[in-house]
Amino acid sequence: MCGIAGVYRFRSGRPAEAAEIRAMCDAVAYRGPDGQGLETDADFGMGHRRLSIIDVDQRSLQPMQSDDEQWMISYNGEVYNYLELKRELAAAGCRFHTTSDTEVVLAAFRRWGPTALQRFNGMYAFAVWHRATRTLTLVRDRLGVKPLYYAHTPDGIAFASEIKSLLRLPEVAAAANYRLLDGYMGVGYCPGEETFFDGICRLPPGQFLEVRGGSVLKRTYWDLEFTSEPDAGEAAYVNETQSLLTDAVRLQLRSDVPLGVFLSGGVDSSAVVAAMRRQGVSQIKTFAVNWDFGAEYDEGHYAREVAATFKTEHHECRVTPESFRSAIPRYVWHMDEPVQEAAGIALHAVAEMAKQEVDVALSGEGSDEVFGGYPVYRYMSWLERYRNVPQPIRCGLDALLARCGPKWRKLVTLSQLALERRYLGVALCEMSEVRELYSDRLRSETDGAGVEKLVESYYETTAGSNIQRRMQYLDVKSWLVDDLLIKADRMSMAASIELRVPFLDHRFLEFAGRLPVKYRLRSGEDKYLLKKAVEPYLPRHIVYRRKLGFPTPLAELFRGALKDYVRGVLLSERCCDRRLFEPDRISHLLEKHEHAEADHHKTIWRLLVLEVWHRLFVDGDTVEQLAYSEQELAA
Repeated sequence: MCGIAGVYRFRSGRPAEAAEIRAMCDAVAYRGPDGQGLETDADFGMGHRRLSIIDVDQRSLQPMQSDDEQWMISYNGEVYNYLELKRELAAAGCRFHTTSDTEVVLAAFRRWGPTALQRFNGMYAFAVWHRATRTLTLVRDRLGVKPLYYAHTPDGIAFASEIKSLLRLPEVAAAANYRLLDGYMGVGYCPGEETFFDGICRLPPGQFLEVRGGSVLKRTYWDLEFTSEPDAGEAAYVNETQSLLTDAVRLQLRSDVPLGVFLSGGVDSSAVVAAMRRQGVSQIKTFAVNWDFGAEYDEGHYAREVAATFKTEHHECRVTPESFRSAIPRYVWHMDEPVQEAAGIALHAVAEMAKQEVDVALSGEGSDEVFGGYPVYRYMSWLERYRNVPQPIRCGLDALLARCGPKWRKLVTLSQLALERRYLGVALCEMSEVRELYSDRLRSETDGAGVEKLVESYYETTAGSNIQRRMQYLDVKSWLVDDLLIKADRMSMAASIELRVPFLDHRFLEFAGRLPVKYRLRSGEDKYLLKKAVEPYLPRHIVYRRKLGFPTPLAELFRGALKDYVRGVLLSERCCDRRLFEPDRISHLLEKHEHAEADHHKTIWRLLVLEVWHRLFVDGDTVEQLAYSEQELAA
């Protein structure tokens, strides 16, 4: 795992300077503490920071060039099936000088061009330069496990693994893109290709961008597609799930450095541990993080039970309210954009602990998106059935339910909306309440670009499909890539750990695309098929226990240990002077939450992250400056 960066000044022809490429790479030195390199070619330049995983020898430093020096690559990630591809390429006459997957990726791209991407199984983001045609190709993996950003400039184009690298260039400004703020406040991240930095975009998953002859073209080489096939029966799908998990883990165990597992004690990460043991891995190191905030937020006993079952070498760390608060500025800095994923702080804590033992960790990320693990899917499916009740009967039921309290009135309101309006993401806030906080300035700048507008293209793609498949597609293209995978990449790489995700082997998603919907949710059980597949290998109560994941007690923290801190930030003169929100309405929101009259922890956390983001990226404060006590920060 690594960090890449570069510029191609095809518009102006201005030379790419080694110093500026080096500065871009130094901004993300933690992504690659084991080595660095850069190359320039007139108006083009690329750099690399290396975290050595496959072939740790210096011969595999990057950027790497072909024998004839016509091709060059800067590469972040892993192509897990590189050994199989290497044998195929060698049989066709290709010569190799290293044992790295980087050299295989370059040789494959040189021989097959972009069609090579169809052969790759892995997580990757890379830049390929062809000197003779002066063509730059930027590539991102199918699911977006690895990030890749770019910015169009007056000179041409700049690209990098993280936004903070782009900001090292004088031609790229750290200006907020307030058109996306309504979307961020709605779901806690910015869906789509635009980022919260004006003029900086993310390359979408499954796409490559080609710059050649003064033109910039984007193409899609993979997408999640849904097909209908005859039902093969539960037993066949259980067997296929088991085979896919076994092979995905087999490939992702390829490493020349120590590896372990992030273990929550839930079915997903426990299944990864079980698959590793079935692969014959005798010594498994597992790592867990727990909240020092009571049993409700402590999964430690589940993780310890799984560790004992498979006789792993188990390690644990704890997050306290104090350590959580002090970690907020660093969390926001590493995420680049405002993202509401508070569990990222716990993930960073466990990654830092794991780094003392291993350089690679596997996790259960992505299983919910493949197998339908979110309870909201059940709720939305129930609402869809309710919408199909004949109108005369529904009118009577609506009136009856509306008299049963706020929760039931909300249900009636949602049932009147089409799926495209009522399901906009797993972490959706009540937008009518959120928008009451907006200032007149913010209302004018958001330009109506709410969550609905940002995700409408995903719903257009799946028009006419089953409701569960439509929600799955939205979450794979939005929630997964723009929230969960950003968190997973940033928090692991901040600790110089490579995080691998077997459930996001693209074959799992292709399997999910043809799987009959009834196997996603059955007998009231989420992730029904996966649970059936791992029943033979895990204790039953681990398979069927209530899901927690990496829970964060934000609601309690904002009423207790972090109450003064939150008030000090959100009601400070600095925050109010931005004129994004009405201070009196923020104060009222905090009071209602503090007195338990309402639960506004999602909105409060999004406001807090947004303000800390402004202080770091717009005001120019440092992480160290913001890691003060509540009193100092409020001042």
